[in-house]
Amino acid sequence: MQVVSMERAEQTETVINARDLGVVACTRCLQVWPAEVKTCGRCGHQLVQRDTKSLQRVWAWWIMGLICYIPANIYPMLQTRTLFFVQEDTIVGGAIELIHYGSIGVALIILLASVAIPIGKFMAIAFLAISVRRPSAVSKTQRQMLYEVVEYIGRWSMIDIFVVAILSSLVQLKVLVAINPGLASLFFALSVIFTMLSAQAFDSRMIWDAQQGRGQEPE
Repeated sequence: MQVVSMERAEQTETVINARDLGVVACTRCLQVWPAEVKTCGRCGHQLVQRDTKSLQRVWAWWIMGLICYIPANIYPMLQTRTLFFVQEDTIVGGAIELIHYGSIGVALIILLASVAIPIGKFMAIAFLAISVRRPSAVSKTQRQMLYEVVEYIGRWSMIDIFVVAILSSLVQLKVLVAINPGLASLFFALSVIFTMLSAQAFDSRMIWDAQQGRGQEPE
């Protein structure tokens, strides 16, 4: 065990970051430049070693996204009008209705994309923002992977909006049947946009600086 610990400690000590090498990468096009360069020569983006105001923007967008997500689950996402009645369904209510009619697969996809993924994103972004200020038992490599997953799946959270848009455009039979988006669709779209902006505002380079001076952590 001591041999393994010594090997891991040696590997940790030999890790050199871009700041140690005197270079900085553009966060927009990923081109690497010397540290003294202030503007990216490829895309014109301003170069910074670390974005000191990153966490402020992360929490601001995160709070806005959470505020919009609450009415997105309270107000109806879909409004179905027929000749005799009007039916309004929330996200969860619509999924339950689909299960009732036998479309279990579609219902599970909607619940995953509209409930599980957004809540998971809120938790993941909050954890990443907190972990760069406080010690964490989760390794830096795992946190970096978590950040990349959050960024990748962000676009798929709009699947519920796509379903509503498709149904609204296809099912319009005048007075017989009409499907229209509810108020929740606007709040849900805003919530997804705000959480995507929150994830993009996070400077993932701070993950690798978070444990400096706190001792070693598992890789």
